[in-house]
Amino acid sequence: MPRLPSPRLRRPSPLGALTIAVALTCLGGCVPAAERASGWVYPLPRHQPNDGLAVGTRPGGEGLHLWLDTDTSLPGQCSPRWNPDAARLQQGRGASPSSSGRAPRQEFYAAMARGPVRWQLRRQFAALCRQRAPQSRFLWREPPRRAEDFQPRAYPMVEVRNLLSNPKAVLRAEKRLLGQPLQPEDFQNEEPEKEPPGP
Repeated sequence: MPRLPSPRLRRPSPLGALTIAVALTCLGGCVPAAERASGWVYPLPRHQPNDGLAVGTRPGGEGLHLWLDTDTSLPGQCSPRWNPDAARLQQGRGASPSSSGRAPRQEFYAAMARGPVRWQLRRQFAALCRQRAPQSRFLWREPPRRAEDFQPRAYPMVEVRNLLSNPKAVLRAEKRLLGQPLQPEDFQNEEPEKEPPGP
């Protein structure tokens, strides 16, 4: 029985590889810009320079509006205070981007996995610390990339007595406005009653 020649593997020609690359590029360019997933990052202030960052995460100019805050609880140090509850950015590629509502935390964690986002965040936080605590040393802390990594730093407790005016002070102000004489008992300051325990 005659032996059949073994099949020989043909190397792809450079022209064929180039044709495939051009075809894929053209197909990718056929997607409208409004429908492409975005990867852009740029500063978008909230109240002052460097306290906000826009991150494209969805097609059509949607993404996250990260609200940046600093932690100066340790003397001489200023570091990021992470907030995974970002606002939903709309028209991020338009002339007037806006944000409202809240984006899912999973989207925040996914954005933190991107190198350009972390690089821009580091720049923004360093500038924000120079503004808010110029005498402090900037200390970079990596952002959380999973829910398990997020450890909220507590803000100082605000109690009811900090929110309510002293009733005696209000009474004195009313009497002064009405031109009524003040009595000695009007000057005895009393703390508001404590709330009863329980839910």
